[in-house]
Amino acid sequence: MMNIWGMTDIGLIRRENQDAYAVQAGEDSRYTVCVVCDGMGGPSGGKLAGELAVETFTSTCAANLRDDMTLEQIQEVAKFAVAEANTAVYEHSCAEPGLRGMGTTLVSAIIREEWAVINNVGDSRAYLIRAGGEQRGISRVTRDHSVVERLVERGDITEEEARSHPNRNLITRALGPDRHALSDSYLVQLERGDYLLLCTDGLIETVTDWEMEREILSGKDENSCLNRMLEIARKHGAPDNLTAVLLRRQ
Repeated sequence: MMNIWGMTDIGLIRRENQDAYAVQAGEDSRYTVCVVCDGMGGPSGGKLAGELAVETFTSTCAANLRDDMTLEQIQEVAKFAVAEANTAVYEHSCAEPGLRGMGTTLVSAIIREEWAVINNVGDSRAYLIRAGGEQRGISRVTRDHSVVERLVERGDITEEEARSHPNRNLITRALGPDRHALSDSYLVQLERGDYLLLCTDGLIETVTDWEMEREILSGKDENSCLNRMLEIARKHGAPDNLTAVLLRRQ
């Protein structure tokens, strides 16, 4: 069983919220499916791209997940759902000239019992927050597909410098601009009490990893955890849309 919280906000600068998210969980299913997207492509395309990707990903998972699947099969469903989301955004952009080039990032999780299958395209992230033991604390699961991530990996800049780098919003992979898009896949084992956080870069750029960890593990009201993060983001100007889904294994 999972506790689930979700939040999306336009921020303080943008005129439209182009982020989107969805969570599917029910008593009749062994799976919890969640997906977070950050649309791009101007006022006409970004919002549509994110919504299309979210809808297509969740509907594809619902149509293909079965109770008796192995973890490898679940990973294949996740990759297929990402590919279908890319196709939906790409074909829609090709059909309308004014939407040409629209796209979206995506980070997703398919959870069954103690295992989470994570996929990402772009710079929306997944974090694991371990609540106890020697590994207590926050760790990033995904790696960004971005210019600054490459600079960090080469040792040219630090992760802290990447947060304010002038090219921090340049991504190298997204859903929609090309006919085919690959997602990275990760397998995470969740202990009881562990948290999984999926979020867009609007949160990442205004709330540090340490602040995320503090708000999640502080012992304060869990139901207001994401709202507290939003307040921190607003104190730092919240220049972008912010979206997050927080899950806790009971």
